[in-house]
Order: sequence, then C-alpha cells, then structure tokens
Amino acid sequence: MMAFLPPGVDALTALILIVFSFFTSALTAAFGIGGGMAMLGGLAGTVPPSVIVAVHGVVQLGSNLGRAILQRAHAHWPAVLRFLIGSLIGISIGAWLFVGLPERMLLGLLGVFILIMVWVPKPKIPGMSKAGILLGGVISSVLTMFVGATGPFTQATLLPLGLDRKGIIATHAVMMTIQHTLKVIAFGFIGIALVPWLPMVAAMIVSGFIGTVLGTRLLEKLPERLFQTLLKALLTLIALDLLRRAAGIKIPGL
Repeated sequence: MMAFLPPGVDALTALILIVFSFFTSALTAAFGIGGGMAMLGGLAGTVPPSVIVAVHGVVQLGSNLGRAILQRAHAHWPAVLRFLIGSLIGISIGAWLFVGLPERMLLGLLGVFILIMVWVPKPKIPGMSKAGILLGGVISSVLTMFVGATGPFTQATLLPLGLDRKGIIATHAVMMTIQHTLKVIAFGFIGIALVPWLPMVAAMIVSGFIGTVLGTRLLEKLPERLFQTLLKALLTLIALDLLRRAAGIKIPGL
C-alpha cells in the first residue's frame, strides 16, 4: 500500500483525499463550480507547495473529463472553440511567467472579474460575448498556472451567452477539460515531477467520476430559476473569498 503513495502522504490522508474527491466532483457536476476550489483547499497541507497546482490539475482533469463526457450533448461548441484558442495563448504565457507574479494580486484580479461578470450589466454590443469567451480563455489560462482553481472565472464568462443550466454546466466542463489538459502538459515541460503522485491521483479520479454521476442526476432535478440564483450566490461567495485572501485577511479558526 505505502509503495503506491507519494512521499510524505500516509494511507489515512490518501483515503481522506480520495473520499473528498467524490464529494467535490458531485458538487461541481451539480453546480459547475465549487469542487475545484474545495479540492485545492483539501490538497493544501498534504501536497508540497511546489507541486500542489500541478497535482490539482491532474485530479481536476479527470473530474472534468468525466463530466464533459456525461454532459457533452448540452455543450455550446462554438464557445468551446473560442476558449480553446484563448487557452493555448494563455497557457503559453502562464508557463513563461510561472516563476514570478505575486499570488495575492492574481487572486484579487480574479475576484473582481467574477463580481463584474455576475453583477454588472453588460452593454449589448454585437460579438462582445464571443470576444469575452476568447479573452476569458487567455486570462484564466494564465491564472490557472498560479492559482489552480479558475473554474468560477471561466464559468462567469459564460453568463452573457444566455445558456440554460445544462448548457452552462456542460460547456464549462469541456472548457475546463481543455484547460487542465494544457496545464498538465505545460507543467511537464517545465519539469514538475508528477509520477510519484499518479497512483493516488488515479484513485481520486475514479472516486470523482462516481461523484460526477450522482451530481449530474441532481442537476437534472434542479429548476432553472433556482439554479441561476444558486449559481450567482455561489460565484459571489467565491469572489468575496478570493478578495479576502488577496487582502491577507485571516478567518479565526481556519
């Protein structure tokens, strides 16, 4: 058993992370976001800082791929194509900048952008939502190299398209699969060693897929208006937490 665990991770910790992957994947399948950031928090303290974003990327790649396969019929493929183009540009820039930018600044920008996309009325300019997807692909792919969980940012760029809940969740799943795939490839070129983590990560991906199946069933039962309300509330809470972290404000007991 211990031979399959990465350095510094005991069997109990690995089991907790595997179970945690189930719940975070179920959350993401139902609402599209939240699970990635929760998983990033779960990995903190158990995964060395030098590889945490890379390990998180592999886990989320597996989770999002399962979600994308299950929900692919509802994906908005023109938006996916624009996001792919933006992501190729963004990952290239992010890999080049990987060693230098302050994390708190990135978190702050991410939080502000999410709040703008959720709450600020957008002018009706032809093509703006299309350009927003491409630009969102660039920006989120740069940020994902540093902060890992950019799912809320990416999902916020979909809101101006007016998709229903299934379209939002499915399109977001395909987008994040693309982004995490490119990110893992980029970390490989940078020289991040992920091989020791692969057995545990594989188990997390399997448990995450089971969670995705259950979360998808929950999505089918959610009324459209309730979904949109819960999505905006969840995005807002995540954005405010990003701004808190950017400001260096600590929550007692956490």
